[in-house]
Amino acid sequence: MTVLLLALAGGVGAGTRFLLDGLIRSWFRTSLPLGTIAINLTGSLALGFVAGLVLTQHVGSDFQLVTGTGFLGGYTTFSTASFETVRLIQAGRTWYAVINGLGTMVLAVAAAGAGVALADLL
Repeated sequence: MTVLLLALAGGVGAGTRFLLDGLIRSWFRTSLPLGTIAINLTGSLALGFVAGLVLTQHVGSDFQLVTGTGFLGGYTTFSTASFETVRLIQAGRTWYAVINGLGTMVLAVAAAGAGVALADLL
């Protein structure tokens, strides 16, 4: 049953990513991939929160497996962020590539830490 829930949650996460990215792209016309950045930052915050809930024993590890690995694994996308960074370099938009690659990495780690800290407050 857990594997089925994991697969279902992953599909829902991927669908959510697709819809949210399209929505953000329609709102903001820029060379910087704001949709992917927003998705990875919110996903990192949420994963930190889920992991924090498990660490503080507010939820069990099955919740982390389905929500973290399943939904958030489908929702976030390191490979797309990497590809978009390479495409920015190829297009000669070096500063956008630096902002996208390094900025996303630093902010995603900070977001995950903030998520764990939020869970500690409960």
